[in-house]
Amino acid sequence: MAVPWYPRIAASLLTLLTVLTLLTVAGCGGGGLPQPSETSRSATTPSVPDPGTGDSVEGDINAAVSITNTYWSTHWNEFFTGTYRPPRVLGAYDGATGTAPTCGGAALPDNNAVYCPGGDYVAWDMDLMRAGHQRGDAWVYLVIAHEWGHAIQNRLDAGLVDLARELQADCLAGAVLFGAARDKTLTFEDGDTDELADALSALADETPWTNTSDHGNASQRVSAFSRGAESGVKGCLPNAVR
Repeated sequence: MAVPWYPRIAASLLTLLTVLTLLTVAGCGGGGLPQPSETSRSATTPSVPDPGTGDSVEGDINAAVSITNTYWSTHWNEFFTGTYRPPRVLGAYDGATGTAPTCGGAALPDNNAVYCPGGDYVAWDMDLMRAGHQRGDAWVYLVIAHEWGHAIQNRLDAGLVDLARELQADCLAGAVLFGAARDKTLTFEDGDTDELADALSALADETPWTNTSDHGNASQRVSAFSRGAESGVKGCLPNAVR
């Protein structure tokens, strides 16, 4: 079964983006996230394969993949034993065409992003990425870092994987993106933390986390991401093994 990016709710992506706008207007966005140590574009631009136009969704996707993989390959042995193995990047698909790749015999969901444990790959519907990118480029970095977090979970001993798997993936995404900023492979622009908090808030469950398939409500998702941003990967592990 694929691990989806946003929760299984009846609302369409258009409705979710409407909610995102309301959250921004109401001031419920970025207050819960820490600020990175630097907010200028002074860091070295990461080397990415065929990034295209710097501000294009494709360019940001390629940069997000490169930055996320670089962080894990650089820091894996600081936290875990064994050799780091990146997931396969299946990349873009179109879930509306009926020709989407499959995971566990089922087609990948429309307007979503997933990690497929059986195929050990990450993939994303470009409609989701384009729509989110219109809200801000931080969107695609968050989505890819979150799904990569599920791939990391799949490489760990069971005792290191939290029952709240989705919230742990949010935490790992925070650890990666803010860790990359400390490594100077990623630099935050003004407003990026607001974009991250808004995306986490909009694409959340309506109720708090109660079982392993839940993503958590807006407060829980922002809190989990912030914990990773502030405490790093170790802060994302279950309390008993930190």
